[in-house]
Amino acid sequence: MISGITKFLIGFTLGIAILLAGGGAVAYYFVTKLSVNPAKPIFAEEQQAKSPVKSPDSAKKPAQSAQKPKPSPSPSPTPSESPEPEELPPGAYEARVTWPEGLSLRDSPSLNANRIGGIAYNKEIIILKESDDQKWQRVRLSGSEQEGWVKAGNVERVE
Repeated sequence: MISGITKFLIGFTLGIAILLAGGGAVAYYFVTKLSVNPAKPIFAEEQQAKSPVKSPDSAKKPAQSAQKPKPSPSPSPTPSESPEPEELPPGAYEARVTWPEGLSLRDSPSLNANRIGGIAYNKEIIILKESDDQKWQRVRLSGSEQEGWVKAGNVERVE
């Protein structure tokens, strides 16, 4: 027969062991979840480029494929115009994003500023100016009029 004190000590020890094991399992779960990088965000510009644009005629195409295609005259090749580089403001230069996850485009030079867009990795941008404290850069997206601020040090100058 086991005395009451022995029963109490065994129950207390088992209770503490169960609490420690449960706490350790919960801690392990949260540490493993927090140590994994989140998925790369897909910006609206990237999503539009990846998804094919469907025309209203796309529903008719399967029916037309059963018919014999009519030969169409081949268009004459036109000389391709080389795109003229856009004129840069004084002091501005072209750069490329080097941060692997891309950059957040903000409306003012602050981490608390509103996010107005994103710039993908390896995308070319135009650096217009730097903030007074040299921690932020005013940029314009190449081929666009969209401007905003990005954190400095995440781009490299393009020659």
